[in-house]
Amino acid sequence: MQNLRLLLTTVFVYIAFKNAAYSQGIHSHLESVKDTNTLNHFLEKGRFYGHARSYFSATLNQKNLTDYFAYGLGAGIGYQTPMILKHFQLGLSGFFMFNIASSDLSKPDERTGQSNRYEIGLFDIERPHDHEDLDRLEELFIKYHFGKKSSLTLGRQIPQTPFINPQDGRMRPTLVEGAVLKLNELKNLSIHAEYTWQISPRSTVRWMDIGESMGVYPVGIGVDGKPSQYKNNTSSKFIGILGASYQLKHWNIQLWNQYTENIHHTIFSKIEWKSPSHLGKNWMIGTQVIRQFTVGNGGNPEALLTYNLPHNRATVASVRLGQQSAKFEWFLNATRITSEGRYLMPREWGREPFYTFLPRERTEGMGDLTATTINTFFKPHQKLKIEASGGYFQLADVKNAALNKYGMPSYSQINLGLTYQFDNYLKGLNVLLLMVRKDKIGETYNNDRYVFNKVNMTHINFIVNYHY
Repeated sequence: MQNLRLLLTTVFVYIAFKNAAYSQGIHSHLESVKDTNTLNHFLEKGRFYGHARSYFSATLNQKNLTDYFAYGLGAGIGYQTPMILKHFQLGLSGFFMFNIASSDLSKPDERTGQSNRYEIGLFDIERPHDHEDLDRLEELFIKYHFGKKSSLTLGRQIPQTPFINPQDGRMRPTLVEGAVLKLNELKNLSIHAEYTWQISPRSTVRWMDIGESMGVYPVGIGVDGKPSQYKNNTSSKFIGILGASYQLKHWNIQLWNQYTENIHHTIFSKIEWKSPSHLGKNWMIGTQVIRQFTVGNGGNPEALLTYNLPHNRATVASVRLGQQSAKFEWFLNATRITSEGRYLMPREWGREPFYTFLPRERTEGMGDLTATTINTFFKPHQKLKIEASGGYFQLADVKNAALNKYGMPSYSQINLGLTYQFDNYLKGLNVLLLMVRKDKIGETYNNDRYVFNKVNMTHINFIVNYHY
């Protein structure tokens, strides 16, 4: 990891020197005498890109329960070559981060014995004591371009599918290693095919096989009410994904099929319609349906050690109605997970695609859930966006282990967000302030284990990003 840090630091210094040379007119003089038939000249035509990120997070729990805070700072650099032999590109990137200041994130709450949930994820969730050496080689791929817009990418890359995606709620995103084929030769139709064999979840710095990546985050309880034991006991070799998206006038239709070997098979469909613009406004209607089945033994032949019990089934339906305009948008959303079984998808892999998703909470691990939310977005200025969202989440009782994996009570949630995009000299810089309030609605049986880091809490994020 020290070598990665040295590499990234060297690249930053190189870029700074190059920029200084440009500003003094030195570069133009060197260009006039440079031999363009060199590898150095070829590599200079590639693209450097970078990302600096500052993240402050704090969670204020109810009285007598522990509060936490953390402030992380990090930076990374990437490079993508120009086209090689008219079809190929190589890319790599890395990132290092530091724990500037934080509570003792390894210390559990005294009353419940439970650990920190949010702030620990800014760094390495597997090593809460380690404030140094938080580096990760992120992208490392070869990309083959063919046809007009199609490509095949092999190696480590950023995922972009409904259930496996970067999820921006921590310092660094989720990444995958695999082969991704994108076909865009037919008008209005896009095809995505993917075979993944390793994952580096957000809040970690390691690369893991598929089974090992399931259980890095808290595992909840099994259907028998006892702590789940699938961590380090789950066997799964690969994830296969096939998706299609069809865009025609006012319609967008998507169908995704995700097969996680020996775990489950998940089918996701989405249909959205947007009306023609009238007085600068568009109506929008959307529906989503998810159907999930266990495959193989669900991760382990022993029921006490498996991630997903054999014969488990889950059905999810989500709908949306809204209106969009240049300055204001609103959406009404509803999601229903039937009582047939738990909807399961490793939280390590990505954020949920459901319309009722509100940042900093999930509905994964639930059955017999009814959620309703409203989202409003106001843009008083092109650079400023204000969000006010709220939701009511009716869950199965916290003691109903079969349908409530994490012992989460029914709750209400309010999100207030402000995003500002800078321009001109500070182009690429943006700031986000997010405040989340969650309050219990369901019964907690006077047990703070159903409250701590779940409800009756305020969560605050202040994030600064600079992309260049």
